[in-house]
Amino acid sequence: MKISFRLIISLLIATAVVVLLFSYVQTQVEERKLSEDLSLRSRLVGKSFKEAIEPFLEQTEHPGRIRQFMEKFKGHTRLIGIFVKLKGEKLIAYPDGMPEQAASFGELDQIEQRDQIIERREKWDGKDVLFYALPIEKEETVVGAVGVIHDRSYITRRIKESWKRLAVTFSILALVLSITTVVVIRWSITGPIAKIADWAKKARMGEASPSPPASGQEKGEMERLVFEIGHMASSLKAARLDLYEQAQTKQFQDSVWNKERLKEYLRSKLGNTPLFVVANREPYIHRKKGDELECIVPASGVVTALDPVLQATGGVWLAHGSGNADRETVNQDGKLLVPPWNPSYSLKRVWLDEAEEKGYYYGFSNEGLWPLCHITHTRPVFRIEDWEQYQKVNRKFADSLLKELSDAPPVILIQDYHFALVPKMIKDERPDAKVALFWHIPWPNPEAFGICPWQEEILEGMLGSDLIGFHTQFHCNNFLDTIDRVLESRIDWTVFGVTRSGKISYVRPFPISIAASNGQVAADAQEEELKKLKKTYGLEGKKIGVGVDRIDYTKGLLERFRAIERTLEKYPQYKGKLVFVELGAPSRALIPSYQNHVREVEELVQKINDRFRDGDYLPILFLKEHHGHERIQSFYRLADFCLVSSLHDGMNLVAKEFVAARDDENGVLILSRFAGASRELQSALQINPYHIEGTAEAIYQALTMLPEEKQERMKRMRTIIQERNVYRWAAEFVTELVKSF
Repeated sequence: MKISFRLIISLLIATAVVVLLFSYVQTQVEERKLSEDLSLRSRLVGKSFKEAIEPFLEQTEHPGRIRQFMEKFKGHTRLIGIFVKLKGEKLIAYPDGMPEQAASFGELDQIEQRDQIIERREKWDGKDVLFYALPIEKEETVVGAVGVIHDRSYITRRIKESWKRLAVTFSILALVLSITTVVVIRWSITGPIAKIADWAKKARMGEASPSPPASGQEKGEMERLVFEIGHMASSLKAARLDLYEQAQTKQFQDSVWNKERLKEYLRSKLGNTPLFVVANREPYIHRKKGDELECIVPASGVVTALDPVLQATGGVWLAHGSGNADRETVNQDGKLLVPPWNPSYSLKRVWLDEAEEKGYYYGFSNEGLWPLCHITHTRPVFRIEDWEQYQKVNRKFADSLLKELSDAPPVILIQDYHFALVPKMIKDERPDAKVALFWHIPWPNPEAFGICPWQEEILEGMLGSDLIGFHTQFHCNNFLDTIDRVLESRIDWTVFGVTRSGKISYVRPFPISIAASNGQVAADAQEEELKKLKKTYGLEGKKIGVGVDRIDYTKGLLERFRAIERTLEKYPQYKGKLVFVELGAPSRALIPSYQNHVREVEELVQKINDRFRDGDYLPILFLKEHHGHERIQSFYRLADFCLVSSLHDGMNLVAKEFVAARDDENGVLILSRFAGASRELQSALQINPYHIEGTAEAIYQALTMLPEEKQERMKRMRTIIQERNVYRWAAEFVTELVKSF
């Protein structure tokens, strides 16, 4: 009995210690997770509010507009108040009674720098709160600050409730353990021990058999004891793995994303569910030149962003087969494994006839939606026959995708304005599908989008998505304003969600990026390639600028070349020394507006070159052809500056590619402030491409910038691109999609 009592007491003490320690760790983890969630909520609300109101600063009645926008945050979970303090103006707060109570948050006046953030816990009005503040910027200058206060007292309540549950759990466990221990000891331990002791005594006296007694029942009890110990070890291992997984999750947030990390992360989110990508542009095109068959990677932001993602996760890319040798390289189902040199996922090609391609792609998509969304003073054209082909091709892609889906709920990422109708078509057939649409181009204001005769059908199709992504919050706001203007629906501005016909679609900004590999080209091989390029194009001893674009009227090529011309006019010392290399990929050559644009660009280049020609010297080298990745990378490394002069661009990945290529931390990026990339790459020289004089000054500044400043600017931008690469974009995009279910 003494053994049983001592054993029970020992087990209870040991169990109590383990339970208390485990409970402490669990509650600490839970508290940290809740605090991080609240902090993330504060940052999201603060950033969303800041980006949403910054356009109001240009308006004279901006205090009223800001206060009116604050009303949209009414009822936001655990949000106590919002403050906006603009320099030289009174504090604007929501709710109205907050200003007098907000004296303890006077730090809003102390925010002077663009990267200055305030985040801390406070005791305020008898509550435990989290205060978060960040600067408001206007033309790269801090003009004020915005602060948000969230109630965090619910965290304390949640932890107390956890301790209560753990106390009850331990009491029940202690009772069960005591009863079980008595039974086990009596029937499985003390009995066999007594028999073994009797056997030992008899053996000592020479009366026992040569082996100890062990009945089949006793042997079974010991085996069950071994099993229970193994089961307990498995449970402890599971608990340890759970803690390890939590530690891994935190590590995911703190370290740089890469292909392997994305693969593991999406596996934890999706299991073995593959991704399905629907895009007009295929990532690999097969073409024949004579008897030679070549596989090329097209110049496309969608391809640049998503090909590394599918290489990491596997899945199926559904696209229009546009190469003249595409049919020769697929199986009977129109599929093949890509990339050819390292097959990682399937490419399924959809075939379009001439009428379909002309109406859907060249017509409605690129003569209608493209100029409509970019607002670059090119008139959109909408024809009924193009709209009919657009509907037909969207149905063809939807049907082709549906054939690929298994019975398990699929995850589908639909890309861009070519397939605005596909999300609803998929949802109508597969309500269980997780569907996301990413709109790679800008979204205009409601008045501009109202030009489209079929705006309601376009919006209805897009709202078939569970998640709709844009590059910037500004485009999200425009889209929600358009929905509010056109369709009968309910918009929740606190979560940026649209509810229509009982279904909710969330709208979020996801600034897309590139892979930004850390791998570096061998220095000797790199230097040899650059020498070859300089010799081929006569660039020895020259200051070199580079531009890489599809030849498109949204890229600002005319404005770019006029700025080069103006630079040579204002700074004649660069005549004969400055060469700008434009790597221009032909695009949409069947569309009249593109044909006219190419002609204008070539005429302007000829005019400028004739004006400044000196022997073999030409100030602009216009290389109009499709350029391979390695060739583009070499020109990036060769350039003293890269000029991105988009008149309107959702993101523009050329800017990010240039920064990623400069592992020497040299070179200067000149970036249009009308490109989405300008929101992230603040260390670039930002320009208004319509202002030729300003662009010329930026070119001169790039040519005369001190090496130390170049290095500092490039280092900052490279850090941003390494941290916010396409793998992180994909993880955030898929996580938000899965979270909506």
